[in-house]
Amino acid sequence: MIHATAVIDPSATIGDNVSIGPYSIIGPDVEIGNDCQIASHVVMNGPTRIGKNNQIYQFASIGEIPQDKKYAGEPTRLEIGDNNVIRESVTINRGTVQGGGITKIGNDNWIMAYVHIAHDCIIGNANTFANNATLAGHVIVDDFVILGGFTLVSQFNEIASYSFSAMGSVISRNVPPYVLVSGHMAKPVGVNVEGLKRHGFTEQQIKNVRKAYKLTYRSGLKIDEANQAIRALEQEQAELSLYTDFLTQRQGGIIR
Repeated sequence: MIHATAVIDPSATIGDNVSIGPYSIIGPDVEIGNDCQIASHVVMNGPTRIGKNNQIYQFASIGEIPQDKKYAGEPTRLEIGDNNVIRESVTINRGTVQGGGITKIGNDNWIMAYVHIAHDCIIGNANTFANNATLAGHVIVDDFVILGGFTLVSQFNEIASYSFSAMGSVISRNVPPYVLVSGHMAKPVGVNVEGLKRHGFTEQQIKNVRKAYKLTYRSGLKIDEANQAIRALEQEQAELSLYTDFLTQRQGGIIR
């Protein structure tokens, strides 16, 4: 059902079985997929594409222009996948030309109230962002990540899969897979053991991850040396490939 007070631009595309609540505004070049639920007082601007079965709660701002002084009206965009829950007063901005022109969010994410996702962020699948988590521009979040409430992530950093931040963490470096971080400034405090158990990791796999963590953070080795030692374990411990690939590919250093 589309409420009579909703304002929908003629160029917007609305899928089947979509509900749009009172006083919501759907601007030009917005595409909403099937079975989405848009609550009251939501503002969506384009170019923005939203997949199917998303729930967007009241007062969210989706696809607004980036909060970047370099932005000069270029036609950048926002893409959101399927099955995401976007709670009250969340703000998600479009990309910038300098950052590739797109902000992108995958599938099955749980984005709680007052979260801010800035321009050019790339978000994967099945992540949970607790209340007031804030991502600066150009942040990458992979899959199965939990950001605790009031977590802040500075620009150009990557939060790798299966990692976890405690509430109030301030993250200014890349976070490797599986790692739990906490503090201001955030530091590694161990392996996200409970998260790995929830995702079906065996006790042996978790032991392997812990060994990689200790080589990185407790052995006194340089990062390249630790990564080389972990590489030697990969053939029989496939879960470590995610870890070593991250250490090899990411620039700018990891959280220490």
